[in-house]
Amino acid sequence: MSSPPDAAAVAAEADAEALRAAAEAGIHRIPIPTPFGIGDVNVYLVQDDPLTLVDSGPNSATALLELERALAALGHGLEDIRLLVVTHQHIDHTGLAHAIAARGRAEIACLDLLAPVLEDWDAWSEQDDDDALLIMQRHGVEDHVSEALRAVADLLRGWGAPCRVDRRLAEGSVLTLRDRAFRILYRPGHSPSDTVLHDEHRRIALGGDHLLAGVSSNAVVSRPLRGWDGTRPQTLVTYRESLRATQALDVDLILGGHRGPITDHRSLIDTRLAAHEQRAEALYDKLADGPMTAHQLATETWGSVAVTQAFLTLSEVLGHMDLLTNDGSVVEDRSEHVIRFARS
Repeated sequence: MSSPPDAAAVAAEADAEALRAAAEAGIHRIPIPTPFGIGDVNVYLVQDDPLTLVDSGPNSATALLELERALAALGHGLEDIRLLVVTHQHIDHTGLAHAIAARGRAEIACLDLLAPVLEDWDAWSEQDDDDALLIMQRHGVEDHVSEALRAVADLLRGWGAPCRVDRRLAEGSVLTLRDRAFRILYRPGHSPSDTVLHDEHRRIALGGDHLLAGVSSNAVVSRPLRGWDGTRPQTLVTYRESLRATQALDVDLILGGHRGPITDHRSLIDTRLAAHEQRAEALYDKLADGPMTAHQLATETWGSVAVTQAFLTLSEVLGHMDLLTNDGSVVEDRSEHVIRFARS
């Protein structure tokens, strides 16, 4: 009697089949190494006219060499790229954009709201890091920890770089190549600039980090790109709205910025939304003994990770606190400098 197929092997073959289908449609995944815990970032070569790259990888010699090697394996050089589309502002997706444009004749395109961020990267990212420091301090992270993480952020900024933007893409507009067209869909939440490129004819979407297989995208707290009144944005609330919009999308395949392809986005989004609700319930339970800061809640949930990754875990907790405060289950006490949450 033969043994049942290994689940991991079946999943790997399904991923390979989806990537073959994408390649037949002229879209090739290129994994690029990053120094971050998420691992490789996926950039995509769209073999069309103009020859198009979606996302770039981080600003490092290692990433650039791997991109050149992968392009050569597909019969192209870096100088052949004529269009680079950036899906969102995070440095593993934007860092090499300037180098790619400098090496050839590539135009850089992105969501119109994102363009000022890429063009004034150093000033924007420094302000974003200052915002993160304030959020950490207001939500209970010790000063020596928050200040150390702020110093690390200065070092990490080098993995990104400013770049010019040649084409600003409006939400809902169509990016037309010779043999295909991508609808530009704005899906903020993971970042304020998340953009999905939807090939309606082929039923394929290039999703950046909006929706990922095997890992839930963190709804990172960051200042919105429009209409910001200075209050902390409810990024998880925004992200859930974006997920529901994508759930209604008529698509067979989503190619994400990390991990594997997604062939059943509707059930995956159901899973993600349910996980948000379960996490909110678990955090609500932790408030049974009295008020807690977001950092205390993060430490109770993730232990030492909540120190080394304080801003990411705070973003996670604050997003779920927003769900609970919006439904009236939790109140936010701002009477002191350090903010605490309590059951209502």
